[in-house]
Amino acid sequence: MKFFRLLILFLSFSGFAQQGGMWIPSLLEGMNEKEMKSLGMKMSAKDIYDVNKSSMKDAVPHFNNGCTSEVISPKGLLLTNHHCGYGQIQSHSTVENDYLENGFWAMNLSEELPNPGMVVTFIVKIEDVTKQVLENTQNLNNEADKQKKIQENISALTNSLPKESWQENRIRTFYDGNQYIWFVVETFKDIRLVGAPPSSIGKFGSDTDNWVWPRHTGDFALFRIYADKNNRPASYSSENIPYTPKHFFPVSTSGIQENDFTMVFGYPGRTQEYLPAVAVEQIVNDLNPAKIEVRDVALKIQDGFMRKDKAIKIQYAAKYASVANYWKKWIGENKGLIKSNAIQIKKDFEKNFMIQVAKAGKQEEYGNLLTEFEKNYTEIAPYALSRDYFMEVVMRNTEILSFGYRLYQLEQVFNTRGEQAFNDRKTSLTNAFEDLYKDFNATVDEKVMEQLIQLYATKSPKELLPQELLNQDLKAKTAEIFKTSKLTSYPGLTQLINGDAKTVINNLNQDSGYQFVKLLAEAYLKNVAPKFDEINLKNSALQRTYMKGILELSPKQARIFPDANSTLRVTYGKVKGYAPSDAVYYSPVTYLEGVMEKYIPGDYEFDVSPKLIELYKQKDFGPYGENGKMPVNFIGTNHTTGGNSGSPAIDAHGNLIGLNFDRVWEGTMSDIYYDPAICRNIMVDVRYILFVIDKYAGAKHLVDEMKLVSPKRKRKKK
Repeated sequence: MKFFRLLILFLSFSGFAQQGGMWIPSLLEGMNEKEMKSLGMKMSAKDIYDVNKSSMKDAVPHFNNGCTSEVISPKGLLLTNHHCGYGQIQSHSTVENDYLENGFWAMNLSEELPNPGMVVTFIVKIEDVTKQVLENTQNLNNEADKQKKIQENISALTNSLPKESWQENRIRTFYDGNQYIWFVVETFKDIRLVGAPPSSIGKFGSDTDNWVWPRHTGDFALFRIYADKNNRPASYSSENIPYTPKHFFPVSTSGIQENDFTMVFGYPGRTQEYLPAVAVEQIVNDLNPAKIEVRDVALKIQDGFMRKDKAIKIQYAAKYASVANYWKKWIGENKGLIKSNAIQIKKDFEKNFMIQVAKAGKQEEYGNLLTEFEKNYTEIAPYALSRDYFMEVVMRNTEILSFGYRLYQLEQVFNTRGEQAFNDRKTSLTNAFEDLYKDFNATVDEKVMEQLIQLYATKSPKELLPQELLNQDLKAKTAEIFKTSKLTSYPGLTQLINGDAKTVINNLNQDSGYQFVKLLAEAYLKNVAPKFDEINLKNSALQRTYMKGILELSPKQARIFPDANSTLRVTYGKVKGYAPSDAVYYSPVTYLEGVMEKYIPGDYEFDVSPKLIELYKQKDFGPYGENGKMPVNFIGTNHTTGGNSGSPAIDAHGNLIGLNFDRVWEGTMSDIYYDPAICRNIMVDVRYILFVIDKYAGAKHLVDEMKLVSPKRKRKKK
């Protein structure tokens, strides 16, 4: 059994398992391409990434710096997830005209809705610049000095490397600082909402079904990219025209079968596949449980208000979904890491790694790594826990505290950089706050703060907290703040920050809410952040050396993928069911029948619109159904994470067959440890998307805009 676990971990690191891994698209030629073809791919690596000719990379932009999207028509029509565009759909909604509840469909270009601030970013070019970035750093022994020099080199290269005037250079680190890659990008700034199904389709199952299989969610939305008359990026203008893409995906109506090749192309956010066992142990036992508890409390309070008040439901819809998403993910991650015995597997891998170190005579370079990891993670434990509590309570889940912390940072800008920098930041903050307060409800937030600040005072390491926090009635303090602080409304906030820097700072320091935030912030910045940063810097240096050792001591044929870092990646696998537990097997496809089985009239998570019910009863699926059934979702072995939301699921020929939107709960641990037995990504079948657009919404003009293909296929025996 131990040998098997070691083998699986090695395979997941090396790629031999034919699944798992997030690969750089410019480096697919060779072993990756060979493996992809062995899984059924009919394309070449050049079809996926080519710097000189149009290729698939030109149809996969980063969506609003967080999700992925894909171009699906010659007129810049953009497909992504409903949950990726949720904030924009919400911003256009009112109680009288609720696009979240009723959906939205533009029947012509003039009806498409602009979204100020929204961007999509295309990759133009990818090139290795490791040598240039690491120049003159080899002899620097101090880690802070080394990082400073690296940042200086990156800054110089970013400014000097060639690009067009409308493009941007970006340099990102890979393999924990062992490789650096240069990206040339183009960012489009005029993105308009074209279509979105109602939440009863786009968010069907809501938080109950989130991260769960079987799934029955039509999680998609349509936007359009607009450009200037030269087809280049431009800010919103009525003179802009639909963007003509270098490449767009044909849409396949042929459907999928188990064991079909699938490729997911997108911008995975962050993984930590190569963490040492001691770090994973800390995540499982301490950090995840703390964050889960904080969000559990906040979500229960918000949900209670949302169920009673439609206006609050609209206000909090996007925020609630965002908070709930990772709350449930962390729960599943812990379950998966424990179930798969990931900590012990990593310990076994580390034992084998040290054997390889000894065999190679590399003890001086790598021999003390694990001991140093153990020492550092033990030392950082209370600071890491305190940091997570501060982030969760003050920065993320109590809005009045997060508002106050932004203002505290404004005061620090004045203290360190002077009045001009202060005024620039104040202007930016004022604009941001106007949007934030539109979705702020003081009654809800007071109840959230009342409970979370008590949790913070009792669960965060007490020796790192301000003593004033521990010696007062926090329920009474919360009530006092919400009664007297001007932070509870946007007009009140504007009063606080009206005037020159000294006036503003004086006003802030007289406000009860700001005083409380400042108390928490100063204690955190004095007692927690410096020590956490100091030890974390040591761990970063160790992690870089550990990663270097893994790369150096692995077999020559091993292909070790870099952790995700929000850069463009390819992951490939197959449509595949799985067995999450004894005597349970999940098939890889769900159908509209399952939506009707889950239907609960009037329930905000499982309600179904009368029109969808009627289409189902009449079996009116148009050309999109299969054998009298309407496919909805399917799963595969593609290795995805946050940021892959909205990624295209691509077939062996380069056609769009689905839209990635989630993972199965048992496999959310794949950010830390990928287990091919149970890690699955969840995709919307593109035929369901077409069915909803055409038959449900009556927006056939959008389907007509696409290039539908139906490649012949040999039906596989079951």
